[in-house]
Amino acid sequence: MRISTSWGQQQAVNTMLDRQYQLSQTQLALGNGKAIQSPSDNPAAAARAVDTSSAAAQNDQYTRNIQSATSRLSTEEQALNSAGDILDRIRSITLEGMNGTQTNESRQSIATELRQTLKQLVALANTRDGQGEYIFAGSRTSTQPFTIDDLSVSYGGDQNQRMVAAAAGMQVATGDSGSDVFMQIRGGNGTFITSAGAANTGTAVVGATSVTDASAWDGGKYSITFTSPTTYEVRDATDPTLPPVSTGTYTGETGTINFKGTQLNLTGTPATGDTFAVAPSSSQDVFSTVAGIIAAFETPGGGAPMNNQINAQLQNLDQAATSFLDTRTKIGARMNTLDQQTQIGADVGLQYASTLSNLTELDYASASSKFAQQQTALNAAQQAFVKMQGLTLFNYLK
Repeated sequence: MRISTSWGQQQAVNTMLDRQYQLSQTQLALGNGKAIQSPSDNPAAAARAVDTSSAAAQNDQYTRNIQSATSRLSTEEQALNSAGDILDRIRSITLEGMNGTQTNESRQSIATELRQTLKQLVALANTRDGQGEYIFAGSRTSTQPFTIDDLSVSYGGDQNQRMVAAAAGMQVATGDSGSDVFMQIRGGNGTFITSAGAANTGTAVVGATSVTDASAWDGGKYSITFTSPTTYEVRDATDPTLPPVSTGTYTGETGTINFKGTQLNLTGTPATGDTFAVAPSSSQDVFSTVAGIIAAFETPGGGAPMNNQINAQLQNLDQAATSFLDTRTKIGARMNTLDQQTQIGADVGLQYASTLSNLTELDYASASSKFAQQQTALNAAQQAFVKMQGLTLFNYLK
């Protein structure tokens, strides 16, 4: 086989170019610290690196979601804590106003203070988070949820909950709708409510109520009528013609009425014909509860009618306080979950970072040794080319 001079030179040039390319790639790797400069360098590792980078980015997004959710839940928890303090203040003011030494004028002053307190409560219900979104508006976070007109408060949000992805397949609520927190609160003791007849003339006032036997309570509506200051009968309010459900004796200035697994504690002296109604609890918003207390104080006269009305609202106020506390408990549980998931995400992030490092980061010791070898190979190729330049047939024909 004959080998031409030009072919030999071209082969030598190709060898030098290959050596130069390999050396430049190693030099580039040493410069940027990356073991893979292009997917063709290591297709399998490059593919795994892409998948791992995608998973790491998703994990980082979960971390940001958790941080945002935690901040929002913290704001909600603080708002409800302040709202609970306001309810405590309202209860304290209300009990002060029920004192028998109060006059119509002093009760009006208390009502004026309660009006301001009601506005404070509405302001808390309109709390915004760090992004300016309303906490208690449900999914309508750009809409102010509560508006007040005199003593009437209306809700403009919805009943949805905003959710955030804290991990793959894991959704956590970042808030509670104002409807659930402030509007849908069970009245009375949570099972039944009581009210005094408008025509009552005695001084009897219903105080605390309770369910003594849940299995005996049927959720019906009943009317308690005092047939004398010391005797009463309980009838089915939906059909008063039926025989009495229960009868009993009321003694002294205090006493209890028990029927159908319920108990009512009364104080004062009823008059013949005085009535009290018992009915299943229904939902009432906390703002209406406060408004009811204010209306009672603003109505001149005081006495048993006012006390009966306010005692009923105080039970509703207690239910609202319990609702706030229950919601705060749920918030605490969510925040604990997010804290745990934050740690899990941090551990997963370290695993992804380690995997990416193994796949893409350069081994400097190995690369430096390789760089030196490639330099030697390039020098050898260059020297060989120089020697081949002088290898011609004419040198032997002289």
